[in-house]
Amino acid sequence: MFDKHDKKVLVVDDQYGIRILLYEVLGKEGYKTFQAANGKMALEIVEKESPDLVILDMKIPGMDGIEILKHIKKINQDIKVIMMTAYGELDMIKEATQLGALTHFTKPFDIDELRLAVHQQLAC
Repeated sequence: MFDKHDKKVLVVDDQYGIRILLYEVLGKEGYKTFQAANGKMALEIVEKESPDLVILDMKIPGMDGIEILKHIKKINQDIKVIMMTAYGELDMIKEATQLGALTHFTKPFDIDELRLAVHQQLAC
């Protein structure tokens, strides 16, 4: 069994409600959780905290999810990334997978499914 308190999760989404929901749910699970509203903030946290997992929204104003994913993988190839998408972004999902994203969730997502996916990725 792994210790969740040793695991860091970064939630990147420009939608405040989704960020707070995931921040609180994953924090209650015992993960050390960080949040960022944009790519610049996300990459600063990745540099400073080196999270084990990033939950990353595809559509973020400014630097989009694909760009952020490329930068994350440049900083640390081992950081695991789960993408969140709106319905119908199949081309972006395919590109994200090729760039190293593990899986994706379509909004609105089931919070329990996402929580389970985070647990499964961090347990290995």
